[in-house]
Amino acid sequence: MALNFYCSSAVPPQHQVNVTFGSKNPLLNVKNLIKSIGIPSKSCSPHLSLQKGNWVKLICGASFEDVVDIRNLSLVYTLAGVDCIDCAADPSVVRAVNEGIEAAREIVSIRRPWVMISVNDDEDLHFRKAEFDPENCPSDCHRPCENICPANAISLEREKSTMEVLSDVNQTEKLKGGVITERCYGCGRCFPICPYDKIREVTYVRDAVATAELLKTNVVDAIEIHTSGRQTHLFKELWDDLADSVKYLRLVAVSLPDTGDATISAMNQMYSIMEPHLSCFNLWQLDGRPMSGDIGRGATRESIAFAVHVTASRERPPGFLQLAGGTNVHTVDGLKKRGLFQTHMTCAEPNHLHSLIGGIAYGGYARKIVGRVLSSMRSQHGDTGIEHHAEHLLNALKEALHLVGSVKSYNYPFGTQQ
Repeated sequence: MALNFYCSSAVPPQHQVNVTFGSKNPLLNVKNLIKSIGIPSKSCSPHLSLQKGNWVKLICGASFEDVVDIRNLSLVYTLAGVDCIDCAADPSVVRAVNEGIEAAREIVSIRRPWVMISVNDDEDLHFRKAEFDPENCPSDCHRPCENICPANAISLEREKSTMEVLSDVNQTEKLKGGVITERCYGCGRCFPICPYDKIREVTYVRDAVATAELLKTNVVDAIEIHTSGRQTHLFKELWDDLADSVKYLRLVAVSLPDTGDATISAMNQMYSIMEPHLSCFNLWQLDGRPMSGDIGRGATRESIAFAVHVTASRERPPGFLQLAGGTNVHTVDGLKKRGLFQTHMTCAEPNHLHSLIGGIAYGGYARKIVGRVLSSMRSQHGDTGIEHHAEHLLNALKEALHLVGSVKSYNYPFGTQQ
């Protein structure tokens, strides 16, 4: 593989964005914002985005199954111009993603992002749920699990109960509620913080047969296989089960952690397993610090270090590279400092270039910044489509545009947000 690099991170001069929000129709303000930034005209095919190094993927979460939020997240980030939306391999979740995409395209004519589903070949942090019985919790517990949960997936309320013992009446309190299963995406932050060690981890592996059938329905464009990379026989078993269905896909991604010196060897072993049935593009998701992008600036360091490690190797297998795990608004700056942001290399084809790093996937951070708006809307209006509340849609879109635009080089008109 030739490693001739040149940097193209400089953004060409753009026209000054002039956005007017004076319309009595709030949805028109949303359309004006999108058109003023020029997202429809700047959008290209997801594959070309990978080549250019400005691919952006929204990670809804391999275990996140709140279909109302997923639909609204998909709508907002489609309008913001993402290339791919990654979700749980569940038909109802996939349906919610596609409905969100179509609702966005009814607002503005915009390129459709690819829909990706995530599966695992063994136990994996992304495929787990928290679980506990609230009746076993002391009534005076200060509920740190509820406060630390980034997905608002734990809801506890005190319930009074009255008991008659002989002639006395005793009034006690107990907790009710617990984990909202469809909202829990397995970040694990509640496990160590419980003062009474009451929270359990429930892990699972997605069914390969059901996944293969889902891939054949033409509602999915891509698949991502989460693996530790340490036991490739498990990867091979899953790949063999999926082999007849991957021909329906545009992209196959493999998400793996940095295992040090063994990483490149594992990538090559997995590529050799995939290659006979690989009829589409492939991608390696470099999963730095899983499900941590919403924590703060430092969370992105591991994903950038992983990228430095893999790009330095001349022995890595074919496939686009994409960052994930701890990615947030600081990731692009980190890549720039390492000379990896939209830095291109020559390929086997004459005069052909593609980016060393294809793009960035955003999960926890992307959900957090838009989730604040969705939570506010839900508290006011209940479960509803965000397109019916254009003021909320505009606020959510501003947040999404700032994040996506840092990779896509949008001329963002609202200044810097954190």
